Amino acid sequence: MTDFDMHFDPQIPRETDVASGLPIGPRLVATGPAPRPERITLEGRYCRLEPFDASRHAEGLFQACTPPDAGARFLYLSEEPPRSVAEMHAWMTDKAKSQDPLFFTVIDATRGRALGRQALMRIEPTHRVIEIGSIYWGPEMSRSRISTEAQYLFMKYAFELGYRRYEWKCNALNAPSRAAALRFGFVYEGHFRRAAVVKGRSRDTSWFSILDEEWPALQRAYETWLRPANFDEAGRQRQRLSALTRIASSETSVQDGA
Repeated sequence: MTDFDMHFDPQIPRETDVASGLPIGPRLVATGPAPRPERITLEGRYCRLEPFDASRHAEGLFQACTPPDAGARFLYLSEEPPRSVAEMHAWMTDKAKSQDPLFFTVIDATRGRALGRQALMRIEPTHRVIEIGSIYWGPEMSRSRISTEAQYLFMKYAFELGYRRYEWKCNALNAPSRAAALRFGFVYEGHFRRAAVVKGRSRDTSWFSILDEEWPALQRAYETWLRPANFDEAGRQRQRLSALTRIASSETSVQDGA
């Protein structure tokens, strides 16, 4: 028995190839490519995601990107904090031309202020795989209803387009990002050693994903958590998202084993 056989997951979906008798992945009903995501506004209750527009977003995003702890917030990103509004404007103008990554600004729906940014990236329509990345959530939105809804809006958009796999990857040393992935309902898939060089330093990468069959239960969890009734007068959550996503994950596991 090989090392691969010893660690092979018997739950991996498979069929048997008639000619060879070897295991093979199940045939898909829909095999065409998924549509590419577009530069459209995604509307939520607490925030909206607007395609990058430097003329409208640069000043607000500069403010969000330059809090006193900006160095720590940018430590695991590939770029440094902007030094001026003009630099922010130039960076956004360049990134707004990109199709992959496809950048969005996170706007507070109540105050109309830019609080952060995120991107859909490593977009593979043929394989129906897509990733959320290049995330910067400023101090006014991190660990809040806005950041959770910003994540939810991307997930919902990706799965409605027909993507089968939605990924989250982060520096393996970034403990808050790893914890956030689990809170958001991602499944940890593994540790990729020396996966990248970022800012002249070696980076190991942690991989997480959500699959399309896991999304319906997770969608219910997100929508339950995001309801105004889930928060008291002081804005404190009544139910934790992590508890709801764990329940959703267990429901999916039961269905898979049925």
